[in-house]
Amino acid sequence: MVSRMIRRYRRVLLQMSLVLSCALALPGSSIEAAAQQPAEDPEVSVQTLQQRNVTLTRELPGRTSAHLVSEVRPRVTGTILRRVFREGSLVEAGDVLYELDPTPFEANYRNAQAALQRAESAVPSARARFDRYQSLSTTNVVSQQELDEARTQLLQFEADVAAATAAVETARIELAYTKIVAPISGRVDGSTVTQGALVTQNQAQPLTTIRQHDIINVDLVRSSASLLALKALTSNNARSAEEFVTVELKLEDGSRYPIPGKLQFIGSSVSQSTGMVSLRAEFPNPDGILMPGMYVRALIEEGSVENSFLVPQRAVSRNPRGQATARFVNGEMKIEERILTVDRTIGNSWLVTAGVAEGDRVIVEGFQRAGVGRQVRTKDVIVEDQTGELRDVQQASAPPREAQDVARSPAPSLQ
Repeated sequence: MVSRMIRRYRRVLLQMSLVLSCALALPGSSIEAAAQQPAEDPEVSVQTLQQRNVTLTRELPGRTSAHLVSEVRPRVTGTILRRVFREGSLVEAGDVLYELDPTPFEANYRNAQAALQRAESAVPSARARFDRYQSLSTTNVVSQQELDEARTQLLQFEADVAAATAAVETARIELAYTKIVAPISGRVDGSTVTQGALVTQNQAQPLTTIRQHDIINVDLVRSSASLLALKALTSNNARSAEEFVTVELKLEDGSRYPIPGKLQFIGSSVSQSTGMVSLRAEFPNPDGILMPGMYVRALIEEGSVENSFLVPQRAVSRNPRGQATARFVNGEMKIEERILTVDRTIGNSWLVTAGVAEGDRVIVEGFQRAGVGRQVRTKDVIVEDQTGELRDVQQASAPPREAQDVARSPAPSLQ
């Protein structure tokens, strides 16, 4: 029984080997065709480079500061009678902030008025005496010496009136200084004194501080080397703005400030300790988003470069010497590698000043599938400047899906 089963298995194996050998011998078999079919060329994604005008921007660190700052101090010595303002509120120029005890200043004012009246009362008699002596001097009834003495006395009394008038004005001003008012409009800080505190004239410690927030200054710094690089680029093929035309802000959380600003000035000297140049920009702040002391980054427009090329960063690498390189597909559909001269990053691309030409096809994806000199197939794509994502050329040129749906929908009836 066992020997019979063994003979049966041998016959089955012999039949299977005969069938396999016949299949291999057939010239039109699928196995032979698969073995003889050549390997397909790898596919790479390429972007065609075109010349464009590129706007040059520079991102600089900075700090915000108030456009106007006023430290409020008393102009006279006195005791705080009451605080009028609410801490942290908005005040207008001329609003009363503190009131000092006016009693001693009112007394000084009345005393000055009384001294003025006393001085004014002596003037009429002195003037009448001088007029009388002047008329009598023509007939030699009064000597010239007496006439001169009368004139001198009249001038002294008139000078006393002028001095008393100035004293009254001084007393009036000091009385007005008992009401401490806001010199500028803005947001007031907390008070450093309370009711009943004694304050002195022009003391070192301010009573409070007012900062104007509707306009904010941004103090920036920039290296002197970057300014020299900008001048060198301008001498070649760049057009530089005489003044930075726009300034935009990036806040601490990475968001963009919605209102652009203007550059006010560029420093005329370089710091010897840091090698930096100071700049200041001014921004409107109607909603109070910007506060003094915030750390921000400013995007400053420097100018533009004409007929330049932008190569995606994902297509550029560095060789062992540190040189920027990229791979291209030439007219023979083969890969070649070139050394590029790059200037700066703009978005997700490099600004390339040498090594590329109009119409070059740079490989942005798939260059690891084939080495230099290998023949490849290409797929045209576009790299988004802001996001760095790849999109097919057909998808980039096609209208959005919403627009296509609207175009296919029937026109609305006028009825």
